[in-house]
Amino acid sequence: MYGRCTVLGATLRGVEAIPVDVEVAVSSGLPGFAIVGMGDASVQEARERVRAALRASGFQMPSDKIVVNLAPSSLRKTGSGLDLPIAVALLAATGQIDRASIENRLFVGELSLEGFVRGVAGSLAFALCAKKKGCSLVCAEDGESVKVDGLAQYGLRFLGGMRTAADLPLLSPLVPGSSSCSLDFCDVAGHEVAKRALQIAAAGRHGVLMMGPPGSGKTMLASRLPSLLPPLSQDEALESALMHSVAGESIAPILSGTRPFRKPHHSASLAGLVGGGSPIRPGEITLAHNGVLFLDELSEFKSSVLQGIRQPMETGEVRLTRADGTVTFPARFMLVAASNPCPCGHLGDEETECTCTLTQVKNYQGRIGGPLMDRIDLHLDVRRIPPSDVIATGSGTSSETLREGVMKAREFAQWRLLHDAGVRMAASDAGKGALEHDASRFGHDAGSSGARRPADLVRDCHLCESSREFFEQSAKSHNMSGRAIMRTLSVARTIADMEESHEVLMPHLCEALSFRVREGVGA
Repeated sequence: MYGRCTVLGATLRGVEAIPVDVEVAVSSGLPGFAIVGMGDASVQEARERVRAALRASGFQMPSDKIVVNLAPSSLRKTGSGLDLPIAVALLAATGQIDRASIENRLFVGELSLEGFVRGVAGSLAFALCAKKKGCSLVCAEDGESVKVDGLAQYGLRFLGGMRTAADLPLLSPLVPGSSSCSLDFCDVAGHEVAKRALQIAAAGRHGVLMMGPPGSGKTMLASRLPSLLPPLSQDEALESALMHSVAGESIAPILSGTRPFRKPHHSASLAGLVGGGSPIRPGEITLAHNGVLFLDELSEFKSSVLQGIRQPMETGEVRLTRADGTVTFPARFMLVAASNPCPCGHLGDEETECTCTLTQVKNYQGRIGGPLMDRIDLHLDVRRIPPSDVIATGSGTSSETLREGVMKAREFAQWRLLHDAGVRMAASDAGKGALEHDASRFGHDAGSSGARRPADLVRDCHLCESSREFFEQSAKSHNMSGRAIMRTLSVARTIADMEESHEVLMPHLCEALSFRVREGVGA
Protein backbone atom coordinates (compact mmCIF):
# COMPACT_ATOMS: atom_id res chain seq x y z
CA MET A 1 0.00 0.00 0.00
CA TYR A 2 3.03 2.24 -0.39
CA GLY A 3 2.60 5.39 -2.45
CA ARG A 4 2.66 9.16 -2.70
CA CYS A 5 0.03 11.72 -3.58
CA THR A 6 -0.48 15.48 -3.49
CA VAL A 7 -3.86 17.12 -2.94
CA LEU A 8 -4.64 20.84 -2.98
CA GLY A 9 -5.94 22.35 0.27
CA ALA A 10 -5.91 25.86 1.74
CA THR A 11 -5.46 27.73 4.99
CA LEU A 12 -6.68 31.12 6.12
CA ARG A 13 -4.39 34.06 6.71
CA GLY A 14 -6.38 37.12 7.62
CA VAL A 15 -9.28 37.24 5.18
CA GLU A 16 -7.37 35.47 2.41
CA ALA A 17 -7.21 31.72 1.77
CA ILE A 18 -3.68 30.61 0.88
CA PRO A 19 -3.33 27.41 -1.21
CA VAL A 20 -1.50 24.54 0.50
CA ASP A 21 -0.10 21.44 -1.20
CA VAL A 22 -0.89 18.45 1.03
CA GLU A 23 1.78 15.88 0.21
CA VAL A 24 1.37 12.38 1.65
CA ALA A 25 4.00 9.64 1.53
CA VAL A 26 3.30 6.09 2.77
CA SER A 27 6.50 4.05 3.06
CA SER A 28 8.19 1.26 4.97
CA GLY A 29 9.59 1.95 8.39
CA LEU A 30 8.40 2.25 11.94
CA PRO A 31 4.61 2.77 11.99
CA GLY A 32 3.68 6.37 12.64
CA PHE A 33 1.70 9.34 11.44
CA ALA A 34 3.65 12.62 11.26
CA ILE A 35 2.50 16.01 9.99
CA VAL A 36 5.20 18.54 9.14
CA GLY A 37 5.06 22.00 7.60
CA MET A 38 4.33 24.50 10.40
CA GLY A 39 0.90 23.22 11.40
CA ASP A 40 -0.72 24.54 14.60
CA ALA A 41 -2.32 22.38 17.31
CA SER A 42 -5.58 21.90 15.40
CA VAL A 43 -3.64 20.69 12.34
CA GLN A 44 -1.62 18.23 14.45
CA GLU A 45 -4.85 16.90 15.98
CA ALA A 46 -5.99 16.00 12.46
CA ARG A 47 -4.07 12.72 12.82
CA GLU A 48 -6.60 11.31 15.28
CA ARG A 49 -9.60 12.66 13.40
CA VAL A 50 -8.36 11.23 10.09
CA ARG A 51 -7.65 7.81 11.65
CA ALA A 52 -11.11 7.53 13.16
CA ALA A 53 -12.88 8.93 10.08
CA LEU A 54 -11.17 6.50 7.70
CA ARG A 55 -12.14 3.48 9.77
CA ALA A 56 -15.70 4.72 10.32
CA SER A 57 -16.07 5.20 6.56
CA GLY A 58 -14.99 1.63 5.77
CA PHE A 59 -11.52 2.52 4.51
CA GLN A 60 -8.31 0.91 5.67
CA MET A 61 -5.88 2.88 7.78
CA PRO A 62 -2.38 1.83 6.74
CA SER A 63 -0.10 0.59 9.50
CA ASP A 64 3.02 1.91 7.78
CA LYS A 65 5.05 5.07 8.13
CA ILE A 66 2.92 8.05 7.05
CA VAL A 67 4.40 11.50 6.53
CA VAL A 68 2.23 14.47 5.62
CA ASN A 69 3.99 17.60 4.39
CA LEU A 70 2.10 20.88 4.14
CA ALA A 71 3.80 23.08 1.56
CA PRO A 72 4.99 25.78 1.55
CA SER A 73 6.66 24.86 4.82
CA SER A 74 7.43 28.50 5.65
CA LEU A 75 3.71 29.35 5.94
CA ARG A 76 2.02 28.67 9.27
CA LYS A 77 -1.08 26.50 8.77
CA THR A 78 -4.09 26.89 11.04
CA GLY A 79 -7.54 25.42 11.47
CA SER A 80 -9.19 22.06 10.94
CA GLY A 81 -9.98 22.63 7.25
CA LEU A 82 -6.96 20.53 6.25
CA ASP A 83 -8.55 17.33 7.64
CA LEU A 84 -10.30 16.50 4.38
CA PRO A 85 -7.35 17.04 2.01
CA ILE A 86 -5.08 14.99 4.31
CA ALA A 87 -7.58 12.10 4.34
CA VAL A 88 -8.18 12.30 0.59
CA ALA A 89 -4.44 12.38 -0.17
CA LEU A 90 -3.91 9.38 2.12
CA LEU A 91 -6.68 7.41 0.39
CA ALA A 92 -5.29 8.23 -3.06
CA ALA A 93 -1.72 7.39 -2.02
CA THR A 94 -2.83 3.94 -0.84
CA GLY A 95 -4.96 3.28 -3.92
CA GLN A 96 -8.30 3.23 -2.09
CA ILE A 97 -9.82 5.92 -4.34
CA ASP A 98 -9.24 6.87 -7.96
CA ARG A 99 -6.56 9.52 -8.36
CA ALA A 100 -8.45 10.98 -11.30
CA SER A 101 -11.26 11.99 -8.92
CA ILE A 102 -9.02 14.43 -7.01
CA GLU A 103 -7.31 16.16 -9.90
CA ASN A 104 -7.92 19.87 -10.36
CA ARG A 105 -9.91 20.09 -7.11
CA LEU A 106 -9.35 22.02 -3.89
CA PHE A 107 -10.54 20.19 -0.76
CA VAL A 108 -11.54 21.94 2.48
CA GLY A 109 -13.36 20.47 5.44
CA GLU A 110 -13.19 19.15 8.99
CA LEU A 111 -13.78 15.46 9.69
CA SER A 112 -15.82 14.05 12.54
CA LEU A 113 -14.86 10.77 14.19
CA GLU A 114 -17.82 9.15 12.38
CA GLY A 115 -16.49 10.29 8.99
CA PHE A 116 -18.86 13.18 8.37
CA VAL A 117 -17.52 16.33 6.71
CA ARG A 118 -18.12 19.56 8.60
CA GLY A 119 -17.92 23.07 7.26
CA VAL A 120 -15.24 25.48 8.42
CA ALA A 121 -15.08 29.25 8.67
CA GLY A 122 -14.08 31.08 5.52
CA SER A 123 -16.07 29.17 2.89
CA LEU A 124 -16.20 32.22 0.60
CA ALA A 125 -12.46 32.81 0.97
CA PHE A 126 -11.78 29.19 -0.03
CA ALA A 127 -14.11 29.54 -3.01
CA LEU A 128 -12.23 32.61 -4.23
CA CYS A 129 -8.93 30.79 -3.72
CA ALA A 130 -10.15 27.83 -5.81
CA LYS A 131 -11.27 30.15 -8.58
CA LYS A 132 -7.88 31.87 -8.57
CA LYS A 133 -6.17 28.49 -8.87
CA GLY A 134 -8.48 27.53 -11.73
CA CYS A 135 -9.92 24.45 -10.06
CA SER A 136 -13.21 23.34 -8.49
CA LEU A 137 -13.98 23.31 -4.76
CA VAL A 138 -15.02 20.32 -2.65
CA CYS A 139 -16.32 21.21 0.80
CA ALA A 140 -18.99 20.26 3.34
CA GLU A 141 -22.42 19.69 1.85
CA ASP A 142 -24.14 21.68 4.60
CA GLY A 143 -21.85 24.72 4.38
CA GLU A 144 -22.88 28.16 3.14
CA SER A 145 -22.17 28.49 -0.57
CA VAL A 146 -21.95 31.72 -2.52
CA LYS A 147 -22.23 31.79 -6.28
CA VAL A 148 -18.82 32.62 -7.73
CA ASP A 149 -18.74 33.03 -11.49
CA GLY A 150 -16.66 30.38 -13.21
CA LEU A 151 -16.35 28.11 -10.15
CA ALA A 152 -17.90 24.67 -9.65
CA GLN A 153 -18.54 23.85 -5.97
CA TYR A 154 -19.23 20.27 -4.90
CA GLY A 155 -20.65 19.11 -1.59
CA LEU A 156 -19.35 16.11 0.36
CA ARG A 157 -21.43 14.91 3.30
CA PHE A 158 -19.52 11.75 4.25
CA LEU A 159 -15.91 10.76 3.63
CA GLY A 160 -17.16 7.49 2.15
CA GLY A 161 -18.57 9.55 -0.71
CA MET A 162 -15.04 9.79 -2.11
CA ARG A 163 -15.55 6.29 -3.57
CA THR A 164 -17.79 7.97 -6.15
CA ALA A 165 -16.11 11.36 -6.09
CA ALA A 166 -16.74 11.83 -9.80
CA ASP A 167 -20.48 12.09 -9.06
CA LEU A 168 -20.44 14.56 -6.16
CA PRO A 169 -23.49 16.88 -6.11
CA LEU A 170 -23.10 20.53 -6.98
CA LEU A 171 -23.77 22.87 -4.07
CA SER A 172 -26.77 25.15 -4.35
CA PRO A 173 -25.69 28.75 -3.69
CA LEU A 174 -27.52 30.83 -1.14
CA VAL A 175 -30.44 32.70 -2.64
CA PRO A 176 -30.28 36.31 -1.40
CA GLY A 177 -33.50 37.58 0.09
CA SER A 178 -34.73 41.12 -0.02
CA SER A 179 -32.90 43.78 1.96
CA SER A 180 -35.06 45.18 4.73
CA CYS A 181 -34.75 46.79 8.12
CA SER A 182 -37.50 46.11 10.63
CA LEU A 183 -36.59 49.20 12.68
CA ASP A 184 -38.05 52.50 11.53
CA PHE A 185 -37.52 56.09 12.65
CA CYS A 186 -41.28 56.55 12.85
CA ASP A 187 -41.05 54.70 16.19
CA VAL A 188 -39.05 57.65 17.53
CA ALA A 189 -41.27 60.61 18.31
CA GLY A 190 -39.52 63.97 18.65
CA HIS A 191 -35.71 64.15 18.43
CA GLU A 192 -35.96 66.00 15.11
CA VAL A 193 -32.48 67.52 15.51
CA ALA A 194 -30.95 64.09 16.16
CA LYS A 195 -32.78 62.65 13.15
CA ARG A 196 -31.47 65.49 11.02
CA ALA A 197 -27.92 64.79 12.22
CA LEU A 198 -28.23 61.07 11.44
CA GLN A 199 -29.64 61.88 8.02
CA ILE A 200 -26.61 64.07 7.31
CA ALA A 201 -24.33 61.32 8.62
CA ALA A 202 -25.95 58.74 6.33
CA ALA A 203 -25.75 61.06 3.32
CA GLY A 204 -22.06 61.83 3.78
CA ARG A 205 -20.83 58.73 5.66
CA HIS A 206 -19.89 60.81 8.70
CA GLY A 207 -19.21 59.69 12.25
CA VAL A 208 -21.66 60.69 14.99
CA LEU A 209 -21.35 61.08 18.76
CA MET A 210 -24.58 61.35 20.76
CA MET A 211 -24.30 62.41 24.39
CA GLY A 212 -27.22 62.57 26.78
CA PRO A 213 -28.79 61.15 29.96
CA PRO A 214 -29.92 57.52 30.29
CA GLY A 215 -33.18 56.75 28.53
CA SER A 216 -33.04 59.75 26.22
CA GLY A 217 -33.20 57.58 23.09
CA LYS A 218 -29.57 57.40 21.94
CA THR A 219 -29.54 53.63 21.38
CA MET A 220 -32.97 53.72 19.77
CA LEU A 221 -31.81 56.35 17.29
CA ALA A 222 -28.53 54.61 16.47
CA SER A 223 -30.14 51.21 15.89
CA ARG A 224 -32.33 52.72 13.17
CA LEU A 225 -29.51 54.34 11.23
CA PRO A 226 -29.12 51.36 8.83
CA SER A 227 -32.67 52.03 7.62
CA LEU A 228 -31.38 55.27 6.05
CA LEU A 229 -28.54 53.62 4.12
CA PRO A 230 -28.92 52.25 0.58
CA PRO A 231 -28.59 48.46 0.16
CA LEU A 232 -25.14 47.02 -0.46
CA SER A 233 -24.04 46.85 -4.07
CA GLN A 234 -23.02 43.46 -5.44
CA ASP A 235 -19.32 44.19 -5.00
CA GLU A 236 -19.82 45.58 -1.50
CA ALA A 237 -21.92 42.57 -0.50
CA LEU A 238 -19.26 40.13 -1.70
CA GLU A 239 -16.53 42.08 0.09
CA SER A 240 -18.45 42.26 3.39
CA ALA A 241 -19.59 38.65 3.11
CA LEU A 242 -15.95 37.59 2.88
CA MET A 243 -15.20 39.19 6.27
CA HIS A 244 -18.19 37.53 7.94
CA SER A 245 -17.39 34.18 6.33
CA VAL A 246 -13.84 34.22 7.72
CA ALA A 247 -15.23 35.14 11.15
CA GLY A 248 -17.57 32.13 11.00
CA GLU A 249 -20.75 34.23 10.91
CA SER A 250 -23.76 33.86 8.62
CA ILE A 251 -23.43 35.69 5.33
CA ALA A 252 -27.07 35.38 4.24
CA PRO A 253 -28.11 38.86 5.53
CA ILE A 254 -25.09 40.45 3.85
CA LEU A 255 -25.85 38.81 0.50
CA SER A 256 -29.42 40.12 0.72
CA GLY A 257 -27.98 43.65 0.70
CA THR A 258 -28.39 44.40 4.42
CA ARG A 259 -25.55 46.57 5.64
CA PRO A 260 -23.63 45.30 8.68
CA PHE A 261 -24.56 46.79 12.04
CA ARG A 262 -22.09 45.84 14.77
CA LYS A 263 -22.66 46.67 18.41
CA PRO A 264 -19.76 45.38 20.55
CA HIS A 265 -20.09 45.48 24.33
CA HIS A 266 -17.97 48.06 26.15
CA SER A 267 -15.93 45.24 27.72
CA ALA A 268 -14.52 44.30 24.27
CA SER A 269 -10.76 43.83 24.10
CA LEU A 270 -8.46 45.53 21.60
CA ALA A 271 -8.14 42.30 19.60
CA GLY A 272 -11.91 41.88 19.63
CA LEU A 273 -12.50 45.37 18.31
CA VAL A 274 -9.56 45.85 15.93
CA GLY A 275 -8.65 42.23 15.18
CA GLY A 276 -5.88 39.89 16.22
CA GLY A 277 -5.47 36.67 18.12
CA SER A 278 -3.78 33.49 16.95
CA PRO A 279 -4.63 32.80 14.20
CA ILE A 280 -5.39 36.40 13.30
CA ARG A 281 -9.09 37.03 12.88
CA PRO A 282 -10.98 40.21 11.87
CA GLY A 283 -12.35 42.39 14.65
CA GLU A 284 -15.61 44.28 14.99
CA ILE A 285 -14.47 47.25 12.92
CA THR A 286 -13.73 44.93 9.99
CA LEU A 287 -17.05 43.14 10.41
CA ALA A 288 -18.65 46.60 10.23
CA HIS A 289 -16.96 47.21 6.85
CA ASN A 290 -19.43 48.93 4.47
CA GLY A 291 -21.81 49.31 7.41
CA VAL A 292 -22.21 50.85 10.84
CA LEU A 293 -20.17 50.38 14.02
CA PHE A 294 -22.16 51.40 17.08
CA LEU A 295 -20.19 51.93 20.28
CA ASP A 296 -22.71 52.32 23.09
CA GLU A 297 -21.49 53.61 26.45
CA LEU A 298 -18.41 54.99 24.73
CA SER A 299 -16.87 56.34 27.94
CA GLU A 300 -16.95 52.84 29.46
CA PHE A 301 -14.60 51.39 26.84
CA LYS A 302 -10.98 51.06 27.86
CA SER A 303 -8.98 54.03 26.60
CA SER A 304 -6.38 51.78 24.91
CA VAL A 305 -9.15 50.00 23.02
CA LEU A 306 -10.73 53.23 21.79
CA GLN A 307 -7.44 54.67 20.62
CA GLY A 308 -6.94 51.55 18.50
CA ILE A 309 -9.67 52.63 16.08
CA ARG A 310 -8.22 56.08 15.42
CA GLN A 311 -5.95 55.07 12.54
CA PRO A 312 -8.52 52.81 10.81
CA MET A 313 -10.99 55.71 10.85
CA GLU A 314 -8.50 57.71 8.79
CA THR A 315 -7.14 55.02 6.45
CA GLY A 316 -10.13 52.68 6.07
CA GLU A 317 -8.05 49.62 6.88
CA VAL A 318 -6.39 47.76 9.75
CA ARG A 319 -2.77 46.64 9.48
CA LEU A 320 -1.76 44.06 12.08
CA THR A 321 1.95 43.34 12.18
CA ARG A 322 3.20 40.14 13.74
CA ALA A 323 6.50 38.28 13.75
CA ASP A 324 5.45 36.20 10.74
CA GLY A 325 4.23 39.11 8.65
CA THR A 326 1.57 41.79 8.24
CA VAL A 327 -2.14 41.19 7.68
CA THR A 328 -4.41 43.92 6.30
CA PHE A 329 -8.17 44.03 6.92
CA PRO A 330 -10.53 46.54 5.26
CA ALA A 331 -12.38 48.77 7.73
CA ARG A 332 -14.44 51.47 6.02
CA PHE A 333 -17.30 51.97 8.44
CA MET A 334 -19.58 54.64 9.83
CA LEU A 335 -18.91 55.21 13.53
CA VAL A 336 -21.92 55.97 15.69
CA ALA A 337 -21.17 56.40 19.40
CA ALA A 338 -23.31 57.14 22.42
CA SER A 339 -22.30 58.13 25.91
CA ASN A 340 -23.65 59.55 29.13
CA PRO A 341 -22.28 63.04 29.88
CA CYS A 342 -21.09 62.09 33.39
CA PRO A 343 -20.89 59.08 35.76
CA CYS A 344 -24.43 59.61 37.09
CA GLY A 345 -25.67 60.44 33.59
CA HIS A 346 -27.72 63.50 34.46
CA LEU A 347 -25.41 66.39 33.59
CA GLY A 348 -27.54 68.93 31.76
CA ASP A 349 -30.76 67.04 32.52
CA GLU A 350 -33.54 69.54 33.22
CA GLU A 351 -35.48 67.15 35.46
CA THR A 352 -32.82 65.28 37.46
CA GLU A 353 -29.97 67.03 39.22
CA CYS A 354 -26.43 65.87 38.51
CA THR A 355 -24.52 64.66 41.59
CA CYS A 356 -21.06 64.57 39.99
CA THR A 357 -18.23 66.98 40.70
CA LEU A 358 -16.57 68.95 37.93
CA THR A 359 -13.46 66.76 38.24
CA GLN A 360 -15.53 63.59 37.86
CA VAL A 361 -17.22 64.99 34.77
CA LYS A 362 -13.91 65.95 33.16
CA ASN A 363 -12.33 62.58 33.96
CA TYR A 364 -15.36 60.70 32.63
CA GLN A 365 -15.51 62.56 29.34
CA GLY A 366 -11.72 62.46 29.14
CA ARG A 367 -11.82 58.68 28.84
CA ILE A 368 -12.89 59.08 25.23
CA GLY A 369 -9.77 61.06 24.42
CA GLY A 370 -9.37 64.27 22.46
CA PRO A 371 -7.81 62.66 19.36
CA LEU A 372 -10.78 60.32 18.92
CA MET A 373 -13.28 63.11 19.54
CA ASP A 374 -11.48 65.12 16.87
CA ARG A 375 -12.13 62.36 14.31
CA ILE A 376 -15.90 62.24 14.90
CA ASP A 377 -17.67 64.63 12.53
CA LEU A 378 -21.01 65.27 14.25
CA HIS A 379 -21.38 65.92 17.99
CA LEU A 380 -24.86 66.38 19.39
CA ASP A 381 -26.68 66.45 22.70
CA VAL A 382 -29.71 64.18 22.99
CA ARG A 383 -32.16 65.41 25.63
CA ARG A 384 -35.05 63.57 27.19
CA ILE A 385 -38.35 64.19 25.47
CA PRO A 386 -41.67 64.85 27.22
CA PRO A 387 -43.79 61.81 28.22
CA SER A 388 -46.44 62.83 25.68
CA ASP A 389 -43.88 62.44 22.86
CA VAL A 390 -42.75 59.08 24.22
CA ILE A 391 -46.31 57.78 24.23
CA ALA A 392 -46.85 59.15 20.70
CA THR A 393 -44.50 56.52 19.28
CA GLY A 394 -45.21 55.62 15.68
CA SER A 395 -45.99 59.18 14.65
CA GLY A 396 -42.43 60.37 14.02
CA THR A 397 -40.73 61.04 10.68
CA SER A 398 -40.36 57.72 8.88
CA SER A 399 -37.13 56.18 7.65
CA GLU A 400 -38.45 56.23 4.08
CA THR A 401 -38.84 60.00 4.19
CA LEU A 402 -35.38 60.50 5.64
CA ARG A 403 -33.86 58.03 3.18
CA GLU A 404 -35.15 60.07 0.25
CA GLY A 405 -33.01 62.97 1.43
CA VAL A 406 -30.00 60.68 1.79
CA MET A 407 -30.34 59.27 -1.73
CA LYS A 408 -30.92 62.73 -3.21
CA ALA A 409 -27.74 64.01 -1.55
CA ARG A 410 -25.65 61.06 -2.73
CA GLU A 411 -26.93 61.32 -6.29
CA PHE A 412 -26.26 65.05 -6.38
CA ALA A 413 -22.76 64.58 -4.93
CA GLN A 414 -21.94 62.04 -7.61
CA TRP A 415 -23.25 64.35 -10.33
CA ARG A 416 -21.30 67.27 -8.85
CA LEU A 417 -18.02 65.34 -8.83
CA LEU A 418 -18.47 64.20 -12.41
CA HIS A 419 -19.53 67.70 -13.52
CA ASP A 420 -16.56 69.43 -11.86
CA ALA A 421 -14.14 66.87 -13.26
CA GLY A 422 -15.56 67.41 -16.73
CA VAL A 423 -15.14 71.16 -16.41
CA ARG A 424 -11.52 70.79 -15.34
CA MET A 425 -10.81 68.29 -18.08
CA ALA A 426 -12.22 70.64 -20.68
CA ALA A 427 -10.19 73.54 -19.30
CA SER A 428 -6.82 71.83 -19.22
CA ASP A 429 -5.01 68.84 -20.68
CA ALA A 430 -3.74 68.21 -17.16
CA GLY A 431 -7.32 67.43 -16.22
CA LYS A 432 -7.41 64.26 -18.30
CA GLY A 433 -8.37 61.35 -16.12
CA ALA A 434 -9.93 63.61 -13.49
CA LEU A 435 -13.35 62.27 -14.39
CA GLU A 436 -12.43 58.71 -13.43
CA HIS A 437 -10.47 59.92 -10.42
CA ASP A 438 -13.37 61.86 -8.93
CA ALA A 439 -15.87 59.10 -9.66
CA SER A 440 -13.65 56.61 -7.85
CA ARG A 441 -13.33 59.05 -4.93
CA PHE A 442 -17.09 59.07 -4.54
CA GLY A 443 -17.26 55.29 -4.84
CA HIS A 444 -14.78 54.91 -2.00
CA ASP A 445 -16.39 57.04 0.67
CA ALA A 446 -15.65 60.38 -0.92
CA GLY A 447 -18.32 61.81 1.32
CA SER A 448 -16.11 61.28 4.33
CA SER A 449 -13.46 63.87 5.08
CA GLY A 450 -11.10 61.12 6.18
CA ALA A 451 -11.08 59.75 2.62
CA ARG A 452 -10.46 63.06 0.81
CA ARG A 453 -7.40 65.16 0.31
CA PRO A 454 -7.78 68.57 2.00
CA ALA A 455 -7.16 70.36 -1.28
CA ASP A 456 -9.92 68.37 -3.01
CA LEU A 457 -12.36 69.07 -0.18
CA VAL A 458 -11.72 72.82 -0.11
CA ARG A 459 -12.02 72.99 -3.90
CA ASP A 460 -15.29 71.01 -3.87
CA CYS A 461 -16.87 73.45 -1.41
CA HIS A 462 -16.64 76.44 -3.80
CA LEU A 463 -16.61 78.88 -0.89
CA CYS A 464 -17.14 82.56 -1.66
CA GLU A 465 -14.92 85.14 0.02
CA SER A 466 -17.42 86.07 2.75
CA SER A 467 -18.17 82.43 3.60
CA ARG A 468 -14.47 81.64 3.76
CA GLU A 469 -13.78 84.57 6.10
CA PHE A 470 -16.71 83.59 8.34
CA PHE A 471 -15.54 80.01 8.60
CA GLU A 472 -11.93 80.96 9.25
CA GLN A 473 -13.00 83.29 12.05
CA SER A 474 -15.28 80.63 13.57
CA ALA A 475 -12.53 78.02 13.48
CA LYS A 476 -10.13 80.44 15.14
CA SER A 477 -12.55 81.49 17.87
CA HIS A 478 -13.33 77.86 18.76
CA ASN A 479 -9.66 76.82 18.54
CA MET A 480 -10.44 74.06 16.03
CA SER A 481 -7.68 71.74 14.91
CA GLY A 482 -6.83 71.25 11.26
CA ARG A 483 -8.64 67.91 11.25
CA ALA A 484 -11.72 69.44 12.87
CA ILE A 485 -11.75 72.20 10.24
CA MET A 486 -11.64 69.69 7.39
CA ARG A 487 -14.31 67.47 8.93
CA THR A 488 -16.61 70.44 9.52
CA LEU A 489 -16.16 71.48 5.90
CA SER A 490 -17.03 67.94 4.86
CA VAL A 491 -20.26 68.06 6.86
CA ALA A 492 -21.10 71.44 5.32
CA ARG A 493 -20.48 69.98 1.85
CA THR A 494 -22.91 67.15 2.64
CA ILE A 495 -25.56 69.59 3.87
CA ALA A 496 -25.18 71.55 0.65
CA ASP A 497 -25.56 68.33 -1.36
CA MET A 498 -28.79 67.58 0.50
CA GLU A 499 -30.11 70.92 -0.73
CA GLU A 500 -28.62 70.32 -4.21
CA SER A 501 -26.44 73.39 -3.90
CA HIS A 502 -23.25 73.43 -5.94
CA GLU A 503 -21.69 75.92 -3.52
CA VAL A 504 -21.36 75.66 0.26
CA LEU A 505 -23.17 78.69 1.59
CA MET A 506 -23.21 80.44 4.95
CA PRO A 507 -26.26 78.53 6.31
CA HIS A 508 -24.57 75.23 5.49
CA LEU A 509 -21.45 76.26 7.39
CA CYS A 510 -23.51 77.44 10.37
CA GLU A 511 -25.38 74.14 10.62
CA ALA A 512 -22.15 72.17 10.32
CA LEU A 513 -20.57 74.25 13.07
CA SER A 514 -23.60 73.69 15.30
CA PHE A 515 -22.96 69.95 15.11
CA ARG A 516 -19.28 70.40 15.87
CA VAL A 517 -19.18 72.84 18.79
CA ARG A 518 -20.97 71.40 21.81
CA GLU A 519 -21.45 72.76 25.28
CA GLY A 520 -19.09 71.02 27.64
CA VAL A 521 -17.13 69.24 24.93
CA GLY A 522 -14.61 71.07 22.82
CA ALA A 523 -14.21 70.71 19.10
